[in-house]
Amino acid sequence: MSKVLKVEDLHVYYGSIHAIKGVSFEVNEGEIVTLIGANGAGKSTTLNTVAGLLKPAKGSIEFKGESITGIEAHKLVKKGMSLCPEGRRIFQELTVKENLEMGAYSRPTAEIAASLDMVYEQFPRLKERYKQIAGTLSGGEQQMLAMGRSLMSKPDLMMLDEPSMGLAPILVEQIFEIISTLNKNGTTILLVEQNAQMALSIASRAYVLETGRIVTSGTGEKLLKDDSVRKAYLGG
Repeated sequence: MSKVLKVEDLHVYYGSIHAIKGVSFEVNEGEIVTLIGANGAGKSTTLNTVAGLLKPAKGSIEFKGESITGIEAHKLVKKGMSLCPEGRRIFQELTVKENLEMGAYSRPTAEIAASLDMVYEQFPRLKERYKQIAGTLSGGEQQMLAMGRSLMSKPDLMMLDEPSMGLAPILVEQIFEIISTLNKNGTTILLVEQNAQMALSIASRAYVLETGRIVTSGTGEKLLKDDSVRKAYLGG
């Protein structure tokens, strides 16, 4: 199993605040790896640093065996990395189809139609609404659109930041089913998620962050049964 992502001794600051303190983890091809933790633990900061949106003060990030530490986000998309950001960040005034096409800006024009077909196959609801203005979609549909837009670049690694945020429980289940299906169809996924129960239930492996440090790690199954993890994040 080849290593898609390797993060070593990552340190990130916001001004004088030391937000990430020596985080190390890896993602292998074909896995779902999840980062869980309380609000403010550093999950999204870690993801945004890997994605090139924040610059680390120290540490290294390797993607497919190549150092990408400090490389800008748009260049990482061309290398095969995509981020589905927290809060979805879709283009509200554009149609569903136009949003999806924006996700394929790094791809040859000749390949975009095939990518659209692939996304519509994964998300039939988007196909039904391809002419609809994105801002008029429901919250669940907007999340599907954000995920579909990320898939348009045909990523080797898809990163998802809080995909269940603000969604009704039935939609949360649906989104996690979609994440599992994407993974079964060959997409390697790094998932940041506050819903630890759902995240661990689909994850190959997981890392628990507390105040900018990884405090424990293991398979999703193992951490679901871990007493300290259950008390802190699973309500039992």
